[in-house]
Amino acid sequence: MKRVAILITHQAIIGAIGNARYLFSMVNHFLKQSGKAEKFDVKLVGLEKEMKLNDGTFTIQADITTDELHETDLIIIPPMSGNMLDDMHQNMGYTPWITQQYMKGAEIASLCVGSFILAATGLLSGHQCSTHWQSANEFRELFPDIELVDEKILTDYNGLYTSGGSNSYWNLLIYIIEKYAGRETSIWASKYFEVERDRDKQSLFVIFEGSKLHSDEAILTAQKHIESTFKQKVSVDELAVLTHMSRRTFQRRFEKATHLTVKEYIQKLRIEAAKKLLEENNLTINEIMYETGYNDAKAFRYIFKKISGVSPLAYRQKFK
Repeated sequence: MKRVAILITHQAIIGAIGNARYLFSMVNHFLKQSGKAEKFDVKLVGLEKEMKLNDGTFTIQADITTDELHETDLIIIPPMSGNMLDDMHQNMGYTPWITQQYMKGAEIASLCVGSFILAATGLLSGHQCSTHWQSANEFRELFPDIELVDEKILTDYNGLYTSGGSNSYWNLLIYIIEKYAGRETSIWASKYFEVERDRDKQSLFVIFEGSKLHSDEAILTAQKHIESTFKQKVSVDELAVLTHMSRRTFQRRFEKATHLTVKEYIQKLRIEAAKKLLEENNLTINEIMYETGYNDAKAFRYIFKKISGVSPLAYRQKFK
Protein backbone atom coordinates (compact mmCIF):
# COMPACT_ATOMS: atom_id res chain seq x y z
CA MET A 1 0.00 0.00 0.00
CA LYS A 2 1.45 3.33 -1.09
CA ARG A 3 0.97 6.12 1.44
CA VAL A 4 0.00 9.40 -0.26
CA ALA A 5 0.03 12.74 1.55
CA ILE A 6 -1.87 15.56 -0.18
CA LEU A 7 -0.87 18.84 1.43
CA ILE A 8 -3.50 21.44 2.32
CA THR A 9 -1.40 24.50 1.61
CA HIS A 10 -2.39 28.11 2.26
CA GLN A 11 -4.06 29.63 -0.84
CA ALA A 12 -4.31 26.15 -2.40
CA ILE A 13 -6.66 25.65 -5.33
CA ILE A 14 -9.22 23.45 -3.65
CA GLY A 15 -10.26 21.71 -6.87
CA ALA A 16 -6.76 20.32 -7.31
CA ILE A 17 -6.77 18.86 -3.80
CA GLY A 18 -10.17 17.29 -4.43
CA ASN A 19 -9.25 16.01 -7.89
CA ALA A 20 -6.05 14.37 -6.66
CA ARG A 21 -7.85 12.63 -3.81
CA TYR A 22 -10.69 11.56 -6.10
CA LEU A 23 -8.25 10.14 -8.65
CA PHE A 24 -6.50 7.91 -6.12
CA SER A 25 -9.87 6.90 -4.67
CA MET A 26 -11.21 5.86 -8.07
CA VAL A 27 -8.04 3.96 -8.90
CA ASN A 28 -8.49 1.98 -5.67
CA HIS A 29 -12.11 1.33 -6.70
CA PHE A 30 -11.01 0.12 -10.14
CA LEU A 31 -8.37 -2.20 -8.67
CA LYS A 32 -10.87 -3.65 -6.18
CA GLN A 33 -13.41 -4.30 -8.94
CA SER A 34 -10.67 -6.01 -10.96
CA GLY A 35 -10.04 -8.42 -8.09
CA LYS A 36 -6.81 -6.71 -7.05
CA ALA A 37 -5.73 -5.13 -3.80
CA GLU A 38 -6.19 -1.41 -3.32
CA LYS A 39 -2.95 0.44 -3.92
CA PHE A 40 -3.21 3.81 -2.19
CA ASP A 41 -3.75 5.05 1.35
CA VAL A 42 -4.49 8.76 0.91
CA LYS A 43 -4.45 11.39 3.62
CA LEU A 44 -5.02 15.13 3.56
CA VAL A 45 -2.17 16.68 5.52
CA GLY A 46 -2.09 20.13 7.11
CA LEU A 47 0.13 22.17 9.39
CA GLU A 48 -2.93 22.22 11.64
CA LYS A 49 -6.00 20.00 11.93
CA GLU A 50 -8.25 22.72 10.55
CA MET A 51 -6.80 24.57 7.57
CA LYS A 52 -8.43 27.81 6.44
CA LEU A 53 -7.93 28.56 2.75
CA ASN A 54 -8.39 31.61 0.53
CA ASP A 55 -8.44 34.12 3.38
CA GLY A 56 -10.85 32.00 5.39
CA THR A 57 -13.41 31.49 2.63
CA PHE A 58 -13.00 27.70 2.87
CA THR A 59 -11.99 25.35 5.67
CA ILE A 60 -10.61 21.85 5.15
CA GLN A 61 -10.30 19.33 7.94
CA ALA A 62 -6.93 17.58 7.71
CA ASP A 63 -6.79 13.84 8.28
CA ILE A 64 -3.45 14.33 10.01
CA THR A 65 -0.91 17.09 10.66
CA THR A 66 2.74 17.18 9.62
CA ASP A 67 3.71 16.82 13.29
CA GLU A 68 1.74 13.57 13.49
CA LEU A 69 2.73 12.07 10.12
CA HIS A 70 6.26 10.72 10.50
CA GLU A 71 6.59 8.83 7.23
CA THR A 72 4.92 8.66 3.82
CA ASP A 73 5.70 7.45 0.30
CA LEU A 74 4.42 10.31 -1.88
CA ILE A 75 3.71 13.97 -1.17
CA ILE A 76 1.43 15.96 -3.47
CA ILE A 77 1.88 19.75 -3.38
CA PRO A 78 -1.21 21.43 -4.89
CA PRO A 79 -1.18 24.63 -6.96
CA MET A 80 -1.91 27.97 -5.30
CA SER A 81 -3.67 31.16 -6.34
CA GLY A 82 -2.60 34.73 -5.75
CA ASN A 83 0.88 36.18 -5.33
CA MET A 84 3.44 33.38 -5.57
CA LEU A 85 6.02 35.02 -3.31
CA ASP A 86 3.44 35.64 -0.59
CA ASP A 87 2.00 32.13 -0.99
CA MET A 88 5.46 30.60 -0.77
CA HIS A 89 6.23 32.46 2.45
CA GLN A 90 2.87 31.46 3.98
CA ASN A 91 3.72 27.81 3.33
CA MET A 92 7.32 27.81 4.54
CA GLY A 93 6.19 25.70 7.50
CA TYR A 94 5.93 22.75 5.11
CA THR A 95 9.45 22.95 3.64
CA PRO A 96 11.46 21.31 6.46
CA TRP A 97 8.89 18.52 6.71
CA ILE A 98 8.96 17.94 2.93
CA THR A 99 12.78 17.83 2.96
CA GLN A 100 12.80 15.46 5.92
CA GLN A 101 10.34 13.11 4.23
CA TYR A 102 12.36 13.15 1.00
CA MET A 103 15.49 12.20 2.93
CA LYS A 104 13.52 9.27 4.36
CA GLY A 105 12.67 8.08 0.83
CA ALA A 106 9.40 9.81 0.01
CA GLU A 107 8.78 11.11 -3.50
CA ILE A 108 7.49 14.65 -4.04
CA ALA A 109 5.12 15.84 -6.80
CA SER A 110 4.30 19.52 -7.29
CA LEU A 111 1.20 20.37 -9.31
CA CYS A 112 1.44 23.52 -11.46
CA VAL A 113 2.72 26.43 -9.33
CA GLY A 114 3.07 24.12 -6.33
CA SER A 115 6.59 24.03 -7.81
CA PHE A 116 7.37 27.25 -5.90
CA ILE A 117 7.05 25.38 -2.60
CA LEU A 118 9.09 22.44 -3.88
CA ALA A 119 11.76 24.80 -5.20
CA ALA A 120 11.92 26.57 -1.83
CA THR A 121 13.13 23.33 -0.22
CA GLY A 122 16.32 23.45 -2.30
CA LEU A 123 15.78 19.88 -3.50
CA LEU A 124 15.49 20.99 -7.15
CA SER A 125 18.71 23.01 -7.16
CA GLY A 126 20.67 22.27 -10.35
CA HIS A 127 17.84 20.24 -11.85
CA GLN A 128 14.93 20.68 -14.23
CA CYS A 129 11.48 21.85 -13.22
CA SER A 130 8.24 22.85 -14.93
CA THR A 131 5.50 25.19 -13.77
CA HIS A 132 2.67 27.30 -15.17
CA TRP A 133 4.02 29.32 -18.11
CA GLN A 134 2.47 32.50 -16.72
CA SER A 135 4.65 32.23 -13.60
CA ALA A 136 7.82 31.32 -15.48
CA ASN A 137 9.45 34.77 -15.32
CA GLU A 138 8.87 35.05 -11.58
CA PHE A 139 10.14 31.51 -11.01
CA ARG A 140 13.38 32.22 -12.90
CA GLU A 141 14.00 35.36 -10.87
CA LEU A 142 13.42 33.58 -7.54
CA PHE A 143 15.26 30.35 -8.38
CA PRO A 144 18.09 31.03 -10.86
CA ASP A 145 19.84 27.80 -9.81
CA ILE A 146 16.95 25.67 -11.19
CA GLU A 147 16.63 24.91 -14.91
CA LEU A 148 13.06 25.87 -15.70
CA VAL A 149 11.71 23.94 -18.70
CA ASP A 150 8.31 25.59 -18.74
CA GLU A 151 7.50 24.18 -22.18
CA LYS A 152 7.29 20.67 -20.68
CA ILE A 153 4.13 19.10 -19.30
CA LEU A 154 6.06 17.27 -16.59
CA THR A 155 9.54 16.52 -15.26
CA ASP A 156 10.81 13.51 -13.35
CA TYR A 157 14.12 13.59 -11.49
CA ASN A 158 15.12 11.22 -8.72
CA GLY A 159 11.71 11.06 -7.09
CA LEU A 160 10.91 14.74 -7.67
CA TYR A 161 8.06 15.43 -10.09
CA THR A 162 6.75 18.75 -11.42
CA SER A 163 4.00 19.62 -13.88
CA GLY A 164 3.12 22.50 -16.19
CA GLY A 165 0.18 24.86 -15.94
CA SER A 166 -3.38 24.26 -14.79
CA ASN A 167 -4.81 20.98 -16.14
CA SER A 168 -1.33 19.64 -16.93
CA TYR A 169 -1.29 18.27 -13.38
CA TRP A 170 -3.68 15.53 -14.56
CA ASN A 171 -0.92 14.24 -16.84
CA LEU A 172 1.49 14.11 -13.92
CA LEU A 173 -1.03 12.29 -11.72
CA ILE A 174 -1.66 9.72 -14.48
CA TYR A 175 2.11 9.35 -14.90
CA ILE A 176 2.45 8.61 -11.18
CA ILE A 177 -0.44 6.13 -11.30
CA GLU A 178 1.39 4.21 -14.04
CA LYS A 179 4.58 4.14 -11.98
CA TYR A 180 2.85 2.91 -8.82
CA ALA A 181 -0.05 0.84 -10.17
CA GLY A 182 0.98 -0.22 -13.69
CA ARG A 183 0.14 0.73 -17.25
CA GLU A 184 -3.25 -0.98 -17.42
CA THR A 185 -4.46 0.99 -14.41
CA SER A 186 -3.08 4.27 -15.73
CA ILE A 187 -4.77 3.73 -19.10
CA TRP A 188 -8.07 3.09 -17.33
CA ALA A 189 -7.58 6.27 -15.25
CA SER A 190 -6.72 8.36 -18.32
CA LYS A 191 -9.90 7.14 -20.04
CA TYR A 192 -12.08 7.64 -16.98
CA PHE A 193 -10.82 11.19 -16.38
CA GLU A 194 -10.43 11.89 -20.13
CA VAL A 195 -6.74 12.81 -19.95
CA GLU A 196 -4.74 12.88 -23.20
CA ARG A 197 -1.72 10.74 -22.39
CA ASP A 198 0.38 11.86 -25.36
CA ARG A 199 0.69 15.50 -24.26
CA ASP A 200 4.31 16.29 -23.47
CA LYS A 201 4.47 20.05 -24.01
CA GLN A 202 2.44 23.09 -22.98
CA SER A 203 4.07 25.33 -25.62
CA LEU A 204 0.78 25.56 -27.51
CA PHE A 205 -0.83 27.50 -24.66
CA VAL A 206 2.00 29.87 -23.76
CA ILE A 207 1.45 33.61 -24.17
CA PHE A 208 4.88 35.22 -24.33
CA GLU A 209 5.58 38.17 -22.05
CA GLY A 210 9.19 39.28 -21.80
CA SER A 211 10.38 39.31 -18.21
CA LYS A 212 10.52 42.79 -16.68
CA LEU A 213 10.95 41.68 -13.08
CA HIS A 214 14.62 42.67 -13.13
CA SER A 215 15.94 46.10 -12.09
CA ASP A 216 18.19 46.83 -15.06
CA GLU A 217 16.76 50.11 -16.38
CA ALA A 218 18.94 50.11 -19.52
CA ILE A 219 17.66 46.66 -20.50
CA LEU A 220 14.07 47.74 -19.82
CA THR A 221 14.67 50.58 -22.28
CA ALA A 222 15.96 48.06 -24.83
CA GLN A 223 12.96 45.79 -24.28
CA LYS A 224 10.52 48.66 -24.86
CA HIS A 225 12.37 49.57 -28.06
CA ILE A 226 12.32 45.96 -29.30
CA GLU A 227 8.61 45.59 -28.51
CA SER A 228 7.73 48.68 -30.54
CA THR A 229 9.94 47.80 -33.54
CA PHE A 230 10.18 43.98 -33.62
CA LYS A 231 8.46 43.73 -37.01
CA GLN A 232 11.43 45.57 -38.48
CA LYS A 233 15.05 44.48 -38.38
CA VAL A 234 16.48 45.23 -34.93
CA SER A 235 20.25 44.76 -34.52
CA VAL A 236 22.23 44.13 -31.36
CA ASP A 237 24.57 46.96 -32.33
CA GLU A 238 21.61 49.37 -32.52
CA LEU A 239 20.44 48.29 -29.05
CA ALA A 240 23.95 48.57 -27.62
CA VAL A 241 24.20 52.16 -28.88
CA LEU A 242 20.74 52.94 -27.52
CA THR A 243 21.74 51.75 -24.05
CA HIS A 244 25.28 53.20 -24.16
CA MET A 245 27.03 49.85 -23.80
CA SER A 246 29.49 47.77 -25.75
CA ARG A 247 27.92 45.00 -27.80
CA ARG A 248 29.36 42.31 -25.53
CA THR A 249 28.23 44.00 -22.30
CA PHE A 250 24.74 44.59 -23.69
CA GLN A 251 24.31 40.96 -24.74
CA ARG A 252 25.49 39.71 -21.35
CA ARG A 253 23.17 42.02 -19.42
CA PHE A 254 20.21 41.36 -21.72
CA GLU A 255 20.49 37.58 -21.30
CA LYS A 256 20.93 37.90 -17.53
CA ALA A 257 17.84 40.10 -17.23
CA THR A 258 15.47 38.36 -19.67
CA HIS A 259 16.88 34.80 -19.75
CA LEU A 260 16.83 35.06 -23.56
CA THR A 261 19.16 36.23 -26.29
CA VAL A 262 18.06 39.26 -28.31
CA LYS A 263 17.35 36.97 -31.26
CA GLU A 264 15.18 34.63 -29.15
CA TYR A 265 13.33 37.60 -27.64
CA ILE A 266 12.49 39.03 -31.06
CA GLN A 267 11.43 35.61 -32.38
CA LYS A 268 9.06 35.07 -29.48
CA LEU A 269 7.53 38.52 -29.94
CA ARG A 270 7.03 37.93 -33.65
CA ILE A 271 5.50 34.49 -33.17
CA GLU A 272 3.18 35.83 -30.45
CA ALA A 273 2.02 38.50 -32.90
CA ALA A 274 1.55 35.83 -35.58
CA LYS A 275 -0.56 33.75 -33.19
CA LYS A 276 -2.84 36.71 -32.53
CA LEU A 277 -3.32 37.25 -36.26
CA LEU A 278 -4.06 33.56 -36.78
CA GLU A 279 -6.69 33.70 -34.04
CA GLU A 280 -8.41 36.88 -35.08
CA ASN A 281 -8.58 37.22 -38.88
CA ASN A 282 -8.47 35.47 -42.24
CA LEU A 283 -5.10 36.63 -43.54
CA THR A 284 -3.17 33.93 -45.38
CA ILE A 285 -0.17 32.33 -43.70
CA ASN A 286 2.14 34.22 -46.07
CA GLU A 287 0.44 37.52 -45.32
CA ILE A 288 0.87 36.89 -41.60
CA MET A 289 4.49 35.98 -42.21
CA TYR A 290 5.20 39.34 -43.86
CA GLU A 291 3.10 41.22 -41.30
CA THR A 292 5.26 39.91 -38.44
CA GLY A 293 8.65 40.62 -39.97
CA TYR A 294 9.50 37.39 -41.81
CA ASN A 295 10.14 37.01 -45.54
CA ASP A 296 11.16 33.33 -45.71
CA ALA A 297 8.17 30.95 -45.51
CA LYS A 298 10.28 27.92 -44.58
CA ALA A 299 12.04 29.78 -41.76
CA PHE A 300 8.75 31.23 -40.49
CA ARG A 301 7.06 27.84 -40.30
CA TYR A 302 10.12 26.28 -38.64
CA ILE A 303 10.37 28.97 -35.94
CA PHE A 304 6.60 29.01 -35.38
CA LYS A 305 6.54 25.26 -34.76
CA LYS A 306 9.67 25.38 -32.61
CA ILE A 307 8.10 27.96 -30.30
CA SER A 308 4.41 26.95 -30.30
CA GLY A 309 4.78 23.21 -30.88
CA VAL A 310 2.51 23.15 -33.95
CA SER A 311 2.44 24.55 -37.49
CA PRO A 312 0.71 27.91 -38.18
CA LEU A 313 -2.16 26.09 -39.91
CA ALA A 314 -2.64 23.66 -37.01
CA TYR A 315 -2.60 26.58 -34.58
CA ARG A 316 -5.30 28.39 -36.55
CA GLN A 317 -7.44 25.24 -36.61
CA LYS A 318 -7.24 24.99 -32.82
CA PHE A 319 -7.84 28.62 -31.87
CA LYS A 320 -9.62 30.44 -34.75
